[in-house]
Amino acid sequence: MVKQLTLRRAGGSIGATLPKDMVDRLHLEPGDRVLAVESEQGILITPYDPEVEQALAIARRVAKKYRNALRELAK
Repeated sequence: MVKQLTLRRAGGSIGATLPKDMVDRLHLEPGDRVLAVESEQGILITPYDPEVEQALAIARRVAKKYRNALRELAK
């Protein structure tokens, strides 16, 4: 989906307002952080955070490796 955004001055920065339907679909709320990724095609704005994904992958590996110990600790 392509939407046109209008840039506005916000203090010393420039901000863009996202359309309500897009905000609802991405489950965004005021104060949420998103990533602005510069690419050859332009700018991609995404709620995806690769650092969080990497941390979750590490946690999954640790939980799998120490599954039995974690079960004992949960008792």
